[in-house]
Amino acid sequence: MAEDTITVRMDAEKQAAIDALARATDRDRSLLINDAVDAYLALHRWQVAHIEEGLRQADAGEFATDKEVTAAYARWR
Repeated sequence: MAEDTITVRMDAEKQAAIDALARATDRDRSLLINDAVDAYLALHRWQVAHIEEGLRQADAGEFATDKEVTAAYARWR
């Protein structure tokens, strides 16, 4: 996989925290930042996929019945 260099502006406190974590874990700063970006992308891809599925279900008229909603709500009380 080809890699590109990007520049990101970051406040000094965040950079110091990343550098401290990199030293503590004997890992490279770039590796930590790439891991964080991977986790961010995975989370938001998951969220978008679930939103899109919910919209698809709504457009198709696939709604929970009143009974199903009441039962689900009762489980969380």
